[in-house]
Amino acid sequence: MRPMHYLRALRGIVVRELYRFVHQRERFISALVRPLVWLFVFAAGFRSTLGLAISPPYETYILYEVYITPGLLGMIQLFNGMQSSLSMVYDREMGSMRTLLVSPLPRWFLLTAKLVAGVAVSILQVYVFLGVAWAYGIEAPAHGYLAVLPALLLSGVMLGALGLLLSSFIRQLENFAGVMNFVIFPMFFMSTALYPLWKIQESSELLHALAQWNPFSQAVELIRFALYGQFNGLACGYTAGATVLFLAVAIIGYNPSKGMMQRKGGA
Repeated sequence: MRPMHYLRALRGIVVRELYRFVHQRERFISALVRPLVWLFVFAAGFRSTLGLAISPPYETYILYEVYITPGLLGMIQLFNGMQSSLSMVYDREMGSMRTLLVSPLPRWFLLTAKLVAGVAVSILQVYVFLGVAWAYGIEAPAHGYLAVLPALLLSGVMLGALGLLLSSFIRQLENFAGVMNFVIFPMFFMSTALYPLWKIQESSELLHALAQWNPFSQAVELIRFALYGQFNGLACGYTAGATVLFLAVAIIGYNPSKGMMQRKGGA
């Protein structure tokens, strides 16, 4: 296989996913409705009671809507990663991935290309949401909208790799939908997306520990600092490490001679 074959396959998978997203308007709208409801309804209701004092990366007192905006960006990527993996379960059995997985291209490349395609879609959704938030009055520094892009890429790959890992264990769409509920909601609510760690620690040391080591928390903090032009080295290292781990296990899981697919096939 020549490098041109890899590039052509990558372009085909990414473009197909983008076309698929553009033509599925319901998917685009639903991806935005969820975080917008949290921003306009949930955050507005808690504005008076959950305003936050000065803490990095913020340099002044902030409203609650400002605090949860990076968390809602992470929410978009989390749900998109799970949605892409849900489509992967379908494609693997009846769609295009069923054909691609038996092509001469290595499986690790096909899975990575599928992951890149999902991340491209999630970043498009994130920037549309940032535009709506800006119109609502939640503004980040101008340079932050560009500085946050690498953080979105890394966090998107990490959450997408987690979705691929889950999809490697599951062969039926019904089962995957159930597993999503056991992954998405605990990861989201036991994180810093809605509340800072110090406020969580006031209520529960156990919940504080779970939130602190939650990969989604680190992804959110990476996005939060990058959006304000700052670099969080700990969050970046943790997210990168989780990305490598999730992707490696997912690739093993999709290996028909070693992973869960081979075990399920022989069961």
